[in-house]
Formats: sequence, C-alpha cells, structure tokens
Amino acid sequence: MDGQILATCGVGFAAVYVWEEGSRELRLAEVVDADGGHRTAPAYAFTGRSPVADACRAGRPLWLTSEDVARYGSQGDVPIPVPAPLVSPMDPSSADRVWIGALPLGGAARLLGCLLVVGRAGGGGFSTDQRTLLELYAGQAATDLEAASARAADRTETAPPFRPTLPPALGGCFMLALSTGHMDVDTVVLDLFGILPEDFDGDVSALLECTHPDDAPALMSVVEPQQTDSDRHLAFRIRRRNGELRWLGLHCRVLTGPDGRPYRVLGLVGDTSFLRPTGDDVSLVQRLSAALSGATTVRDVSRVVVDSLRAPLDADRMAVAELEGDHLVVTVLDPPEPHAWPRSWRSQWRSEWPDASCHALPTLQNALREGHVSLWPAGIELEPHLKEVGPGGLAVLPLPADGRMVGVCLVGWNGEHYFGPGDRSLLTVASSMIGQALTRVHALDAGHELATMLQRSLLPRKLPELPGGVAVARYLPATAGLEVGGDWYDVIPLSDNRVALVIGDVQGHSAAAATIMGQMRTAIRAYAVEGHPPDVVMTHANQLLVSMETDLFATCTYVDLDMEQGTAWAVRAGHLPPLLRLLDATTKEPEIEGGPPLGVTADSEFPITELSLAPGTLITLLTDGLVESATLHLEDGMRAMRELLAAADPVDPGQVADRLVTGTGQRHDDVAVLILRYDGMRVRPIRARWAVWRLPDAVMHARRFTARTLRDWSVTEEADAALLVVSELVTNAVAHTQGEVQLGLTLTGDRLRVAVNDASPRAPVKTENVDWEATGGRGLLLVAAMSAAWGSVPLSGGKQVWCDITLSPRDQPATSAPFEPGALPPR
Repeated sequence: MDGQILATCGVGFAAVYVWEEGSRELRLAEVVDADGGHRTAPAYAFTGRSPVADACRAGRPLWLTSEDVARYGSQGDVPIPVPAPLVSPMDPSSADRVWIGALPLGGAARLLGCLLVVGRAGGGGFSTDQRTLLELYAGQAATDLEAASARAADRTETAPPFRPTLPPALGGCFMLALSTGHMDVDTVVLDLFGILPEDFDGDVSALLECTHPDDAPALMSVVEPQQTDSDRHLAFRIRRRNGELRWLGLHCRVLTGPDGRPYRVLGLVGDTSFLRPTGDDVSLVQRLSAALSGATTVRDVSRVVVDSLRAPLDADRMAVAELEGDHLVVTVLDPPEPHAWPRSWRSQWRSEWPDASCHALPTLQNALREGHVSLWPAGIELEPHLKEVGPGGLAVLPLPADGRMVGVCLVGWNGEHYFGPGDRSLLTVASSMIGQALTRVHALDAGHELATMLQRSLLPRKLPELPGGVAVARYLPATAGLEVGGDWYDVIPLSDNRVALVIGDVQGHSAAAATIMGQMRTAIRAYAVEGHPPDVVMTHANQLLVSMETDLFATCTYVDLDMEQGTAWAVRAGHLPPLLRLLDATTKEPEIEGGPPLGVTADSEFPITELSLAPGTLITLLTDGLVESATLHLEDGMRAMRELLAAADPVDPGQVADRLVTGTGQRHDDVAVLILRYDGMRVRPIRARWAVWRLPDAVMHARRFTARTLRDWSVTEEADAALLVVSELVTNAVAHTQGEVQLGLTLTGDRLRVAVNDASPRAPVKTENVDWEATGGRGLLLVAAMSAAWGSVPLSGGKQVWCDITLSPRDQPATSAPFEPGALPPR
C-alpha cells in the first residue's frame, strides 16, 4: 500500500482483506500501521457483523462515526482495529476519537476484498475530500490487486506461493481548481514529474508541459472535463528534465458546484512501471507475426489482425482500412453487420463495406499525418463518425510502411476502457507489423488489385431511379485466391418507360476477364439504348465477343421490362434464369429457353420468353457464385435462394439483397445480385402514333393527326405550339432523310412529348445563330423556343428527334394507383 497517499488522507492504520471464495471469509493480506498499537482481526466472515463484511455485502463504502464504532465494539463478531490505549473493552464510549472507513475492492460482479482505514489518532475525522481520495485509492487498489492476481496465475509451479498484496506503488494526491488552474499536489507527485517543490508555482500548466505530445489530448480531457461526478482512469507518459520517459497512472473524480458545472478535480497520480508489458504481450506479438507471414492478400491480413487482436484486447469492434489517396477503403469490419457501426458509416455503405473520406474524420486524418498511435479514453469529444466506434475508448493505429502510411486500424470499446502503459507499446509494434504486411501482400498480388480496381470502376456506382419500381444490387468479390472474376450487372433506362436488367459473368478469374466484362457491359448498354429488341441485343453482343478473338466466353441474362404494363421479355445466354417472388410470398423459376454462352459461335440464336409481372413482384437476377460451389450443388443453391426470397419482406429490396449475400463466407467466385421490385406506375402515359406518308402534303396530314389527338386528350392551350413543333420536325425528316418516318405523341401528367423517328443515323445540327439571309436552320430554333427540352437519340438504323412541351394544370383522367409495399395490388 502507498503510505504517502494514506498519510495525506489522514489514515493512521490501514489493512487490506482479500476475499477467499472457498472459505467465505475476508482474510488479512497487508497492514500499514503508522500510529502503532492497533489490534486487528486475521479474518472477517462474509456473513458476520463487521464493518468489512457489511461494506462488502452493500457494495459501497461504509464510514463509521464514534457512536458507530462503539456499537460495533460491543456487538461485532470480532474486535475493530482501533488503538488499544484509546478503547477499553469495558468502556466502548472511550472511542470518541476514532473514525473508521471500510471500502470494498471490486464491484458486485467480482469482489476482490476490502480496504479498512482508521483515522489518525488526534485527528478530526475524514473530511469530504479525504473520503473522495480514499474511494479513488480503493478503486485503484482493486485494479492493482487484480493485475497482481493475473500475473500470479501465470507463474510456474516452482514459483513461491502467491501472497495477495498490493504492488508497491509510489504516488500522491492532487486537487485542481478548474476555474483558476491552481493545483495543490503532494511532493511525491512533483518528484514523479521531476519538478523541484521550489520551482512549482501551483499552475497545472507546469505539469502539462512535461506530458508527452501524443498523450496531451487525453490529459487535457481531465483538465477541461466534459463529464461530471465521474471517475476517470488514464495512463500517460511524461518526459522528465533529465530526459527520462516515464509512465504515470491517473485516477481522478470531477466534482460539480451548486450550478451543476465542473469546478474541482480530486485525484491520485502514481508510478505504473510495475504494469509494464508482460510475457503475454510478447507472446501476442509473436502469434500476430506468425499469422501475418502466412497472409497472401489484403483481406487475409485484415482478417488476421482481427482474429489476433480483438479477443486479447477485449474490444467490441475493429476496422481495418487501406489508404487510397484521401479515401479509406475498408477491408474488414468486425462485427460485419451494418447495425453494429455508426449511422454515418451506413450512409456510405457500398458493396461489402463503406468508403470514407479522411476529410470527414479530422482526428483520424491528424493521426495518419503524425504517424503515432492515438488512444482516446471515454469522455473525450470526438467527431460522431469516430466516437460511436468506441464510446468507451478508441485506439487509432496508423499503419506505416516504407516511410508512408498505407492504412489505419480502429479498435473500439463500448464500456469504459482503461488504457494501461503497455497498451501503446503493444499497439505501436502491432501497427508497424500490419503496415509492413499490407505492403508485402500488395507486391504479391499487384495484378489482383489492378483487376479488382478495374472491375469496381466498370460496375455502376449508382443505379438509376425508375418509374414504377426500385432496383438494388450487391456485388462481392471472391475472398479465396488472388484473381478476380468478371461478374457484372447493369440497369439501363430505355425509351417509353422501359428498363433493361442485365447480369452476366465472364469465364475465368483474371485481369483479362475483368477487361472483357467491361467491354461486354458497355456493348450491351449501347445496343440496348439504340432500341434493339432483347434477342438482337444479345446477338450483336455475341458477334462482338467472337470478333475479339479471345478464348474467354461470357454468360448473360437480359430482361426488357415495360414498367407501364408489367410485361417483360427475357433472353438467356448460358446464364441462370431470373427468380420471381410473387406478392403472396410464393416463388418460381420461370422456364426461359436459353441460347449458348456469348463468344462460342457467331451464328448463335437467342430466343425470347415473355413474362408477366404483377405489382409487388420481385424479380431477382444472380450469378452462379451465390448458388454453386465445390460443396454446393446448383439445384440446392437455387432452392435455398427461393426459400430466402419467400421469407423476405419486399418492402425493402436492399434488405432482401443483403439477406441473399449474407453468410457466403469464404468465396471462391464473385457474387452479384440484382433485384427489382415492380410497383406499377402511378400515372400511365397515353400514346398515339402516325406513319408519315411521303406526299407533298405529308406535313398537313401530320398536323391534322396531331390536332385530333390533342382534342381527344383535352390539350387546348398548348395545341398551337405542338402543331408548330410537329410541322418543323416532320418537315426536316421528310426533306433530309429517306425511308420510313413515324410521328409519336406521348402524354404523361403535365408533359407532352413529340417524337419523330427516321431512318437516318445523322443527328440534327443545333444552330447557334442564323443569318437573316440563310435559307434554313430556323426550324430547330423554333423547336427549342416552343419546348422545355429537346434532343435526339440513336435508334436501330436511325434516330429519334424529340421535344417536351410543358402543359398547364388540367383535370387528369383517373388512373390505377401503383403498388404500395405491404398492400394488395390494385384491381
């Protein structure tokens, strides 16, 4: 026990009683008798009547006045340790100058013992400040006793029996006034900091100047506290005037004034050299080093870090991320569930893990810039992105390698975590080993990383918003092996409220497969936007892959869905068919006649299968990595997917996709899932078409058709503008193109679209200004003036020139409502 601290608190006698589970007794382990002449009992029964037993059963300190001491002296099971000259067994009232405190060591979860203190002879009893300091000392003593017990448990059988005593700690007390910064300290504290008493003016800044820069922020949280009436534990380093680096431990309590604000800090400062890293820490580093030597990928390194450190550190969550530019690419999270991480991280969740910008995390950015391990105890104000990772304590480990930072590791605790002096040394060594391992595996799998980056860059980062439906996708790369596959997906908005759903897989796992995947996705998108039907899109893509003269082939499923009618046309090229989940929770795998994979033969045919979707239907496209492996047959995998879909809630397609890919574990192939929930459109467009005859009066007939249609649709105010636009577009098509010309009118809500299709692929020239002597070019200027927007898109063998005219509010015809998740579909 620390005699200096006890003396400052007015203690003349102190004894430590240790709990023995088997005997149900608290046995005497250590005594400090400054006054001399005290009698003490060798043990107290836990169930008996004594200050020691009563305090342990209550789980809180017990302070006895003179009257209380007298009653215990006459009624207790064993004598109370008071000075023999002051108390007569025949006259308990002579105890008028004795004060006793019994302070439990440990909490209700694990009782370690009890600290029994007796006031100094001739003193006036324990003051409020002295009681607070003694309670802090009891808390620190419990920590020291537990550490000593843990070390004794690791001793060899030849070691002498363990005697449960407190480690010899050198320490003192302090009292800090927050309003002035004035500090009253023991000379022992000044000696720990290496400051002579005559050089100390009572200003706390003199002690802060000795603190190591890395630990200054944590110590400032004590000097400028945010929490009140709370105990704080902190280990920090100081640099003495002779250059010596020393670890000190701080245990303090922040007190509040009448206004409820912090006004004073009482605490203990002690030397914690006896808590240096043990053989367990060395063993931990050795095991981490051995495990990292066998890691071959970035994901392997990240998983080794979590497996090796989380349990020994008793951490609640860990994250490992690589640094790419100013972004952190997370490689592993443990636990992996999104709900276990801050809400701000979930908004950035893409594919498997979130990506985060360093600019949004200034504390982490500073740690990476300085390159030092940062330990943040509970109570320190951090940005929410980090504070929620470790509300009870957070360790930020920059990962250095070759003179630069290659990543970062975050370790967080939910409950309050005490950072010991050995923690920083252990984590610093671990961070250096992790950084070097990351650099090594990058050199091993540079081709794998290049292919992964290429593959991710070729996949859509965001799916489009669709009228009458919601589309979500999930993509997970393979976790086994160094190569990547060629899985891809796409959602392509087409004309007339149609959308194309595409999913595919290029044969093999290599950078070449990822390259072919990007070319196939781009080609299919281009053919689809041109307006080709699904079988023609697949035929063109097949011929393109054959012409590339590559040995790789690709499988693909293409679905063209009419969002107005719920009609879909599906084509398969050696790929899995889509799965449908109906509104009544039944699932089915439609029979879709398929063709061979793309790139096999140039003359392959791809038949079309028509599907009908009711509002509320989930259509799911997936790749074989999710349903087939060396240990999973394809039929069993498809059956499992159907069962998951049947049990899923279609209200949130994102959660459905998460359930499908959750639990894939070690993957030898990529996984891609594309889900669309078809809801039906709120306002269905009304369409009318007219085949323009190539006659001298073709424009007149087109205007008459437009006028009749607009009267039927009750469009009157904008009729003249629409007729002018029709005249100009039809005139240009007839005059400058050959072949068929079609006029289309579409009414959707408050928008009228006029579209003219022709057989010429040449887009119209947008004239910036027209000279008055020019003989042409004014038509498109009129079209632009009459419409809210206009443009042209390529079609199969031609183009479409369109313009939108905004209509004034009018009575809308009744239309069927869209599907609302959780409700029955409209009849």
